Amino acid sequence: MNKELVIVFVKNAIPGKVKTRLAKTIGNQAAFKVYKELIKITEKTLENLTTADVRIYFSDFIVNSEWTNYHKHTQKGENLGDRMENAFNDGFNNGYNRIVLIGSDLPDITAKHIESGLSLLNKYDTVFGPAIDGGYYLIGMRNMHKMAFKNKPWSQPNLLSKTLNQLTKNNITFSTLDTLNDIDTFEDLKNSNFYKSNKVLQEKIKNSHD
Repeated sequence: MNKELVIVFVKNAIPGKVKTRLAKTIGNQAAFKVYKELIKITEKTLENLTTADVRIYFSDFIVNSEWTNYHKHTQKGENLGDRMENAFNDGFNNGYNRIVLIGSDLPDITAKHIESGLSLLNKYDTVFGPAIDGGYYLIGMRNMHKMAFKNKPWSQPNLLSKTLNQLTKNNITFSTLDTLNDIDTFEDLKNSNFYKSNKVLQEKIKNSHD
């Protein structure tokens, strides 16, 4: 059996429910279009993975017409920490021993980032992909460390530093990957090559303000 698992958290793509911080600036329809583009990038990245199994975890309900080649689940838990912990638990209980979890709003992610994360778990207890905003876009473990998911400042700029400090105090080793930009706000979007190089997306956003 394959011992490596990649968990991908995706939002159910409904205007008004995705990229809500971004939508405050550009409107629900435009934010929805941005998210659909980011999903395409995530799909392409997963197609380039060579070794790991992949599971897709939808935020609210499974959509059978999407992610047709993958095992699909729904996220369970009150907050992001609970949902991630439950997804990792599923994987470890099913016999995987190197698991990474990513989101689906990463314009610059590649299969290499994910494979590097899995590979580092041969040597370290945990691995993180730092995000520019102080959070992280990837978390990986080779054993369950629940403390990484408990009482954390989700969506705050001290999320990663607080998590790593706690792991260090408990002698849990970690490594980090390249820092990437995840798209949460219009500033994130404007500063990304993903947006600057995508004239079609720029036009869609210009034309679809609510």
